[in-house]
Amino acid sequence: MSSHEPGHGWPPAPGHAPGQPPAGPAYGAYTAPPSRPPSHRGAWIGAGATLVAAVIGVVGTYLVNTDDDGTQAGPAPAPASSSATQTQTSAPTQASTPDDKPSPDGTSEATGATSAPAAPATPSGPAPGTPHWQGTLVITYVEDKDLDAAPPVQSEINSDNDFAVYPFGDHMLRPDNGAKALVWKGSAKAPSYEDCAGVVDTQATSNDIEIKTGLTVCGRTGEGRLVRMTVKELDGQASDTSATFDVVVWAGATG
Repeated sequence: MSSHEPGHGWPPAPGHAPGQPPAGPAYGAYTAPPSRPPSHRGAWIGAGATLVAAVIGVVGTYLVNTDDDGTQAGPAPAPASSSATQTQTSAPTQASTPDDKPSPDGTSEATGATSAPAAPATPSGPAPGTPHWQGTLVITYVEDKDLDAAPPVQSEINSDNDFAVYPFGDHMLRPDNGAKALVWKGSAKAPSYEDCAGVVDTQATSNDIEIKTGLTVCGRTGEGRLVRMTVKELDGQASDTSATFDVVVWAGATG
């Protein structure tokens, strides 16, 4: 008895095509196998590849922005927008005040309202009342004296000489070349700078003054210095006339 696999050696059923499942009453109707659910493996693989690429890009950027010492360079500053730059450029650097005025180039120029007051000028010479020169002075009939010089001497320029002595029956003192004098008659035996200043400009003249021992004269030189002259001694007659004075010349506006 020979064995046969099912379907081997048997004629095909009527209406059955080779390679197709049998159909008919003996086999029943053909039913297609159920479809398989779609797989998400491809989506996960794509997402993983994208993540790896992003990580590689971040690491590459970090390595590029890191210098040789290992210090990470900071991110480049974001460029300011054109409107912000224009606003910052046009903003004034100094608040205008009511005292500011525009200059020809369009900028503000402060007026003198906020300026500090100028310091008073410092006098260049000694203060008035400071002795310019003092000592004993002899004036002779032929030798006038310039009391603005220190010590007083006879100037080669005659117009610089201030006082002369000459005989006119008695010894006389003559103010010359703009100098003037008067006899001090105040209670003080030796007038001070203030005493002489209080009378010279209102009472002194260029007239000759008869002098004698002990007489005090207040005067002013041709350059404006105050002087005090006290007669200490009188000598000679005619061309030998001379007088010795105790003199103080005070500094003034000219030093």
